[in-house]
Amino acid sequence: DPKLNFENRYVRKDGRVVHILWSARWSEVDQLRIAVARDITERKQAESRQAALYAISEAAHAAEDLLALFKRIHLIIGEWLPALNFSVALYDEHCAQINFPYHVDDHEHQPEQPGTVTGRLCAEVIRTGLPILLTPGQEDAPQGFEELVAAQQSPCWLGVPLNSQNGTIGALIVKSVAGGERYTEQDKELLQFVCAQVATAIERKQLHARLQRMAQYDQLTQLPNRALLRDRLKASLTLAKLDGGRMALLYVDLDRFKEVNDTHGHAVGDMLLQAVANRLKGCVRETDTVARIGGDEFVVLLHSIRTAEDADNVAGKIRLVLAQPLRLDGHSLNIQPSIGVASFPEHGTEEKQLFRHADEAMYSAKRQHHLSHKI
Repeated sequence: DPKLNFENRYVRKDGRVVHILWSARWSEVDQLRIAVARDITERKQAESRQAALYAISEAAHAAEDLLALFKRIHLIIGEWLPALNFSVALYDEHCAQINFPYHVDDHEHQPEQPGTVTGRLCAEVIRTGLPILLTPGQEDAPQGFEELVAAQQSPCWLGVPLNSQNGTIGALIVKSVAGGERYTEQDKELLQFVCAQVATAIERKQLHARLQRMAQYDQLTQLPNRALLRDRLKASLTLAKLDGGRMALLYVDLDRFKEVNDTHGHAVGDMLLQAVANRLKGCVRETDTVARIGGDEFVVLLHSIRTAEDADNVAGKIRLVLAQPLRLDGHSLNIQPSIGVASFPEHGTEEKQLFRHADEAMYSAKRQHHLSHKI
């Protein structure tokens, strides 16, 4: 039977991959099977470039977070490159450090450790903003990487920068199996092409995460804000109602905070709020929530407590901790909080009731302080 247009993939002796399109038929006259081969490697590369681009832009929209995105990109790139070993490095400008949010390697499990090949390669790619291709027996290997390609059975390395409008934000590294398929200049070009899309996708995800954080956290103290507190309170109430448990809300307000701002200025006022935020976090468990909901107003949400006294004990602890003098910018400040406690189910079973009760209890504490201060 004549066989038209079937494709095979071959590895050349030098490790490069070629795609061949065949047409074959039987020749009666010659009593032979005659086949014509066409090298369609370039066409295949153009197709895979197109397919990879499409798949990566799809992944960028569908992935929940960066980790999901990197897993998907690993799969996509692995379809046209041997990429069992695959790493993504991102450069963090704030602490001038390289992080590895995604890393799969059969030898080096911790690329953050000093001296690892993956770490060194990523650092070089990020520093120069240029790709690196290391193949066995290579004459002109970059300085410091010569030993990696000394043996003919060495693995192949390909590192490509993640370049965006803001410069190089990271690197992507693939490593082939020792003695296996080799990466080519075309692979390098294709990976660079794809990495431009990857960098855009990463930046979009990071921006989204930043915006989400800004929508849920207070910028000054990095504590959850009113919106996130409300979400957590809803979840806490639902859980308490389901298993007949308890939870509590503590409203914490700083007395005479305005005086601190007026006397020492807003910079000291801001430092004071940050110090209070840290002290409050130190008074509760990891599972509890400390939120800032306004100027000098904080709310502590105690999830699943055993008794109503637990909430009073935490309030007592907060009073003690906040009563310790604070040294800020050369000033020694003494602050006194007014705290209102609302426990579920005693003081209400809905969020509005609990908030109202805690708010009223806090104002009544404030009045007491005001009176005793006058006396």
